[in-house]
Amino acid sequence: MQWIKQGLVFEPDGGFGWMHSHAQIPTVLVLEDRLRVYFATRPQKDLTLTTFVDLDKRDPRRILYIHNRPVLELGRRGMFDNHGIMPNFVVSVNGEVLLYYVGWYRGSSIPYHNAIGLAVSEDNGRTFRKMFEGPILDRTPSEPYSVGSIYIVQEHESLHMFYTYVFDWLSINGRLEPIYHIKHALSSNGIEWTKTDRICIKQKHEGEAVARPSIIFKDQRYHMWFCFRGSQDFRGGKDSYRIGYASSDNLLDWTRKDSAAGINVSETGWDSEMVTYPCIVNVDDGYLMFYNGNGFGQTGFGYAIASWDSKNGPQR
Repeated sequence: MQWIKQGLVFEPDGGFGWMHSHAQIPTVLVLEDRLRVYFATRPQKDLTLTTFVDLDKRDPRRILYIHNRPVLELGRRGMFDNHGIMPNFVVSVNGEVLLYYVGWYRGSSIPYHNAIGLAVSEDNGRTFRKMFEGPILDRTPSEPYSVGSIYIVQEHESLHMFYTYVFDWLSINGRLEPIYHIKHALSSNGIEWTKTDRICIKQKHEGEAVARPSIIFKDQRYHMWFCFRGSQDFRGGKDSYRIGYASSDNLLDWTRKDSAAGINVSETGWDSEMVTYPCIVNVDDGYLMFYNGNGFGQTGFGYAIASWDSKNGPQR
């Protein structure tokens, strides 16, 4: 399988007086006639807000609408989402749209702390209200650090969450850098989650960070794409984010094979240094991957179309 790149779709240019940089972590809601892509943008350094653009479902390179305000306000001083709200997973349920997001605040001994919040929309995802002021997934006695980007899969009566867990901070060239892997939790209602302590995607080497899972079910198997990076030189250098791949028969045991991801950096242009934060959606019986490129989304987001070998699965 290969992902055929379709190019850059959207890059903020200071619109509306606050959308100054980044269209980070594209998170896609498939509607009847359009694709609503939520993303995190920055009105200033070290502050993130979430908004969306609508794309033509038949030609996602065509922008139909750019929302002119954030869909959620930052939390009050001291709350988990006081400095940032970043979309991660969106789903329609019983006429409502649920948006799971990463909220973060700046720390004193570490640069930031992440946790997962939940918001609901009753107007097809144009406006949201927070279901709770606090997070639905955060640190616990057995997981004392941050949790981050998630994906949720429903299997029978159970909801499986795959989440990023920060398990250490490394001092690299005088700077603290987080490392993380992808773990697993279960729920029956999407709000109360039980962590299983299962690591689904492990590090390939010490210092690797693995994040932002996106999962589909095809040909009787689960297929996960995610992003990974090193810790030494990942801001545009040799350790920058790439997109990896793993597969599973049961959502619990995953076989990692990054060579089968089917996508890599381009020779030049907006995604020539990194490819990261994949979000895969099924549109008209085909699959699209929305993703970020250089600068962790500073250059905007683009998308690619899956070319799938159904006999052999993802190949390269």
